[in-house]
Amino acid sequence: MPDASSSRWSDLDRPALDGVTLAAALTRDSELWRSLEVVEEIGSTNAALVAAAAEDAPEGSVLVAEHQVAGRGRLDRVWTSPPRAGLTVSFLLRPDVPAARRGWLPLLTGAALGEAVGEVAGVRASVKWPNDLLAVDGRKLAGILAESTGRAVVVGVGLNVNTTADELPDTGTSLARVLGAPVDRGPLLLAFLRSVERRYRRWTAALGDPIASGLAEDYLAWSSTVGTEVAVTLPDGSTLEGTAQAVDWDGRLVVATANGTVELATGDVQHVRRV
Repeated sequence: MPDASSSRWSDLDRPALDGVTLAAALTRDSELWRSLEVVEEIGSTNAALVAAAAEDAPEGSVLVAEHQVAGRGRLDRVWTSPPRAGLTVSFLLRPDVPAARRGWLPLLTGAALGEAVGEVAGVRASVKWPNDLLAVDGRKLAGILAESTGRAVVVGVGLNVNTTADELPDTGTSLARVLGAPVDRGPLLLAFLRSVERRYRRWTAALGDPIASGLAEDYLAWSSTVGTEVAVTLPDGSTLEGTAQAVDWDGRLVVATANGTVELATGDVQHVRRV
């Protein structure tokens, strides 16, 4: 009889990803994606691709981990997920756009993820600026982390797919919890990466212009932040309150406060919540 540690890997609700088949399906007709590798366990997919970028790994490299043991979110927050319960994926991009416009990459990724979750799993979601995918009840489905390294950007996503209630924090949820049934991660991964590619190619063709590329309009359709009253916690612990009016050309959140309008980059905030 298998012990507890081995049985978790054979859970029928958590089958392994078929890396060879997924790589062939993704790269066959793609103009962006060059490779897809699935590994059983890794410290951090983002860290591995940041190191690969320094060794001139090509744009379009994708790394997926069945189990990530040292994952990080924004501001070095810890991101954990049980083996084969979610999608932990990072990809390497080398966008030929002005550096300031790279702030749109996590927003682009969030919109692409929301689209894939809706099309494949039938789960309605929204994007909270700057890097969270939320279920309808406001609980967190996914986090996104974009890291620049030279001219490259590595974007990482951690999505709760078949994670159970006792494996999640109080503020989190998963696709399986929303649906009441497990979700096949393979089709979801392919749909997400293809959705990223469509948006990324339009955005880079427009040299990072969020208006001309249609990305700004696309993002606003998914945003649960713009147009709402928000409280923004700043790095020094103080709080700024106002109306989230827009996202500017560099992906910064524009907030109208009692003392005037401010533009906030991702690194300028600790937390954003609706009030």
